[in-house]
Amino acid sequence: MEISTSTNRPNLQASPYRSKTTSASTKQEDASDNKSSRAVQELSAEEQRQLQQLKNRDREVRAHEQAHLAAGRELVRGGASFTYQKGPDGRQYAVGGEVTIDTSKKPNDPEHNLHKAGRIRDTALAPKDPSAQDRRVASHASQMALEAQQEILEIERLGKTEERAETSVNNEADAPTQATNTAQAIDYFV
Repeated sequence: MEISTSTNRPNLQASPYRSKTTSASTKQEDASDNKSSRAVQELSAEEQRQLQQLKNRDREVRAHEQAHLAAGRELVRGGASFTYQKGPDGRQYAVGGEVTIDTSKKPNDPEHNLHKAGRIRDTALAPKDPSAQDRRVASHASQMALEAQQEILEIERLGKTEERAETSVNNEADAPTQATNTAQAIDYFV
């Protein structure tokens, strides 16, 4: 299951490819900073507005995915993946992203699954503004927790039933002895 940010923003269109952020792309961006700053000065007012929107969106997306990464350390499978859009300045800006987390259950271990469901839910809802996908993952985790709690209760119920059955069997085994003892006591006093 993936946790993804929403890409529904006006005037922002998703790029057709996905990529992981790497230090190489950061180096390329740093090298092109001088060119970009000159290019930004030459942009129209509309292009500058669009560029500002892209920069804001990039910041939001990266912070959103970082919140998932920080909250779900042991659940995260890989890093954050981003969808980019090329801005009017020629640079790439993150307009969407996702973090893949492990949502699998451990067979025959409802205690583990209950704890894991809580961690999944916390990871999904970690960003300050969870997306619809984040809420779906949190809902799935809540269902997983409910199922684990039901399994735990069933195990406890079965344990008490077995305990009662053992007590009943022990009482029945003790009953003839008690009856014999009672009979012996009556015989003794008669």
